Amino acid sequence: MLKTPVVVFTSLSLLLSLSCAGDVKSRSCSDVRQAFTTKGFSVHNLPHQEISGQHLRVCSQGYTCCTSDMEDRIGQQSKLDFEKLVDETSLTIRTIFTSRHKKFDEFFLELLDNSEKSLNDMFVRTYGKLYTHNSEMFEDLFSELKRYYTGGNVNLEEVLNDFWSRLLERMFQLLNSQYTFTDDYLECISKYTDQLKPFGDVPRKLKAQVTKAFIAARSFVQGLMVGREVANRVAKVNISPGCSKALTKMLYCPYCGEMPGLKPCANYCQNVMRGCLANQADLDPEWNLFIDAMLLVADRLEGPFNIEAVMEPIDVKISEAIMTMQDNSMQVSSKVFQGCGHPKAAGVGRSARGISDVFNSRFRPYSPEERPTTAAGTSLDRLVIDIKEKLKESKKFWSSLPDSICAEDEVTDPDEEQCWNSHTKGRYFPEVVKDGLTNQLNNPEVEVDITRPDTFIRQQIMTLRVMTNKLRNAYNGKDVYFQDSSELIRSLYRSMFTFQCNFKVHKQLKGEKVSKLFSLSAPLCSQGDKLVFKSCTIRSVIGTYFGFDLL
Repeated sequence: MLKTPVVVFTSLSLLLSLSCAGDVKSRSCSDVRQAFTTKGFSVHNLPHQEISGQHLRVCSQGYTCCTSDMEDRIGQQSKLDFEKLVDETSLTIRTIFTSRHKKFDEFFLELLDNSEKSLNDMFVRTYGKLYTHNSEMFEDLFSELKRYYTGGNVNLEEVLNDFWSRLLERMFQLLNSQYTFTDDYLECISKYTDQLKPFGDVPRKLKAQVTKAFIAARSFVQGLMVGREVANRVAKVNISPGCSKALTKMLYCPYCGEMPGLKPCANYCQNVMRGCLANQADLDPEWNLFIDAMLLVADRLEGPFNIEAVMEPIDVKISEAIMTMQDNSMQVSSKVFQGCGHPKAAGVGRSARGISDVFNSRFRPYSPEERPTTAAGTSLDRLVIDIKEKLKESKKFWSSLPDSICAEDEVTDPDEEQCWNSHTKGRYFPEVVKDGLTNQLNNPEVEVDITRPDTFIRQQIMTLRVMTNKLRNAYNGKDVYFQDSSELIRSLYRSMFTFQCNFKVHKQLKGEKVSKLFSLSAPLCSQGDKLVFKSCTIRSVIGTYFGFDLL
């Protein structure tokens, strides 16, 4: 009599269990199919009702609306979505460098064109045929200035010294046209340029102003170009298998669990993004130093190295030098004759002309209304003020990229209780890890190999480091020759291996990493300058090397 209730109770429990199981198995996938259709997926092979998820490798293996094929497809889509997020979030900074590089480059080139046109117009009006017959030296001057600005291997001091020497030779002949001068005699004249100072103090002052202004202008535009290239390259993310798995789980596994409208929790998103963008965050320290150096040179462009203030009145300065030479021509000629000897008189058919016959009018510079406008009708000051604000905003960009992505409303749900926490709807409890590769060792969401830094990112760090050094030199008025990229990389690699060969004991590194590094680099150290830089092995060593920040 006691067994009957037990049998009834057991039978009832079994019936209820079967009933519940039947309800679970019969849950519809219609919402999921609709959500996938909206996303552009084909749902032809997608089940209409939940199925067992034992076949899934990333998402939960409980009851699911996803097949293996759909999991593969959402895996690919999660990569595309991530690439798009990074691209859109970095678009502003990339656009800043692209547009400002274009504006500054246009401005500087048009400034040079306008300065040359201004000089040509005024010298034709003032000196007439005397100028047009000797205009090639002025054309050569501006041609070399442009070549320097655009990256040519030009020594500005030599260019300017050569210009003043040629101008002295031509003017000396014009002012002493009753004589004939051999090439040797003209060469002798040029030797007395520094001693006689025929053009007063104008050449010295102009050389100092022009060299510093052009060094600053060229390095600044080069810096904008490097910033543009680095930003464009780093924005093209390299997605590791661990990152791909984490992205799929965060962005699309809720669909498989019949929660297609559920967005990830903000902290969960940040952990995933910090893991996927760990190498990008390591670019930040060098990026910030680069931005600081750009701001230093921008200050110079606003102040003592303002190329606009130097180039606009260059026609006036050169004319002042010419007039100084004219005023002092008697003394200059006398000293030259003493040092180089008395020249031969001109032939019978050549008339001797006085100084006043040669230069019969004074140079009149442009009035403000006449002077041509600069590029796009703007000024260097306005351009610099604008770019300085943009540069300041770009500091710490790469380390803050995960936060910027996860702050978007379309990516995460601000409600900490109503968001996807990687398993279900609810609060996300793990702590958010710090940014950077070494801090991803304990990332709960992304499997990151912290012993393998991204070689490509390390190359961009190296590029920024070199550009920062050039900018600092430019800030101090020092000329820097912009080597072509292949020679630049070659010299950097050689420097790196020289450092490595000379200091083979790095106590701060230990274990297998050091053994691997030196076993790879040992054969290279013995080769010296004969290193083959295209070797994949070398690139591997470089990536490992720079991962420890030994430079």
